[in-house]
Amino acid sequence: MDMRLELVPLPTTDVDRSKEFYVDRLGFNLDHDVEPGNGMRVVQLTPPGSACSIVVGIGISDPDAPRVLNLHLVVDDIEDVHAELSSRDVEISAVTDMGGVKYAFFSDPDGNSWALQEIPRRPQ
Repeated sequence: MDMRLELVPLPTTDVDRSKEFYVDRLGFNLDHDVEPGNGMRVVQLTPPGSACSIVVGIGISDPDAPRVLNLHLVVDDIEDVHAELSSRDVEISAVTDMGGVKYAFFSDPDGNSWALQEIPRRPQ
């Protein structure tokens, strides 16, 4: 049995602000920005290199829903990604080494939180 996590809905109070944050500041790919009717809007975004996307929009989730916490973006070089995000005005914590696994944390404008994670590569 295969199960693939391919889409995570995130609550937002401002779709355009979220879209700007994820596309312009984080560098996510804009997959879709559609308005299928009845006041609904669907904005799907994918981190570069990821098979899983996020979706924000109107009619997707309750804007007052609890925030999604600690979504992980696994990166090869956390220092490079940290520097890139900092240069794009993303408020991000310092990199912390937790026993060989490195982390840095940030949140989107609605308080959904993210962790950058670098895991050491195992020799093959």
